[in-house]
Amino acid sequence: MEIIFDDRQTYKKIDEDILDKVERVMLAVLDYEDYDDNYEVSLSFVDNEEIRNLNRDFRNIDRVTDVLSFPMLSDDEFDIEYEEESLGDIVISIQRADEQAEEFDHSLEREICFLVCHSMFHLLGYDHMEEEEAKDMHRREEEVLNGLDITRDEGYEK
Repeated sequence: MEIIFDDRQTYKKIDEDILDKVERVMLAVLDYEDYDDNYEVSLSFVDNEEIRNLNRDFRNIDRVTDVLSFPMLSDDEFDIEYEEESLGDIVISIQRADEQAEEFDHSLEREICFLVCHSMFHLLGYDHMEEEEAKDMHRREEEVLNGLDITRDEGYEK
């Protein structure tokens, strides 16, 4: 699996431990869904202003959000051969993720891992527009994160 990482925010320093866990989460979601790991995902960390602009430009919703997922079209729609197929792009507001970590009283690391897990399921075609879809997606997210021992046990640290 290839992760194209772009840290475009200055709100918090993101260390290698978090990036290692993020990769484990991505691989665990692929494994959970019986995909191989021959995929590429772009992951960007941004501030609230940038994610608000993206949310406004791509979803016509002019407010800050925690994460945006941009699934890619399948490579069969292009006449180009790639070594790894791109699943799409994940954009996370670290500032908003930190606010949510404090609100839910768990670590920023756990919140980032949750948002990555959530987005990976979106990249694989899951949604939560209907109540049953939301329950199913939430169950899958919890099973993946619990399987990696990424729990809400740690409290929030400033």
